[in-house]
Amino acid sequence: MKPVLDHTHDPNTKSWLDSANLPAAEFPLQNLPFGIFRRAGSQESPRVGVAIGDSALDVAACATNQPFPGLAVEAATACASSSLNKLMAVGKPHWTALRHHLHSLLRSDAKQSSVRSVVLVPLAETELLLPAAIGDYTDFYASIFHATNVGRMFRPENPLLPNYKFIPIGYHGRASSIVASGAPVRRPQGQIRPDPNASPKFAATRQLDYELYVGFIVGP
Repeated sequence: MKPVLDHTHDPNTKSWLDSANLPAAEFPLQNLPFGIFRRAGSQESPRVGVAIGDSALDVAACATNQPFPGLAVEAATACASSSLNKLMAVGKPHWTALRHHLHSLLRSDAKQSSVRSVVLVPLAETELLLPAAIGDYTDFYASIFHATNVGRMFRPENPLLPNYKFIPIGYHGRASSIVASGAPVRRPQGQIRPDPNASPKFAATRQLDYELYVGFIVGP
């Protein structure tokens, strides 16, 4: 079995960006997550960034500012986009090459003047946007407890259907309902009948449910 970690996860490697080396840093050199951002309050085009310390690195601008090698330049070109779809589509060899090169640019022994001045934006000044353009998706019950709780609302006498233990329970989700954190949520409207002796009326719902969702995008 191939090892999961490589040299980019070496805990002893430091960055020239001091905020990435703090003990409580969420984005040290070993953790370079990708996302879509723009400067908060601006009309800039959304673009791919990598979080490092207290900043976001603009990947496409970084590649324009200095040459990237081999597959890394192709991956960086895919980052000149308003979503991660193009980057996700190129596949793991490109992702690995890009990660390795970004790591080499950000480590403490790298020349950092051009990177710092051109392509770093403070995270406090950014707005995070939906990372991927999602055309469709399938939703699943996360566990037997989730399936039982939902079933209890509709079938108190038989909350867990017998097929759950043999076939995953999946159902179609509405892609338009996926929004970035902090986005306003519209309260649904429809027919309600608070008085069973009166006619239904059209109004905003008086009850809203919330759930935590975890999404996985697997492979190109």
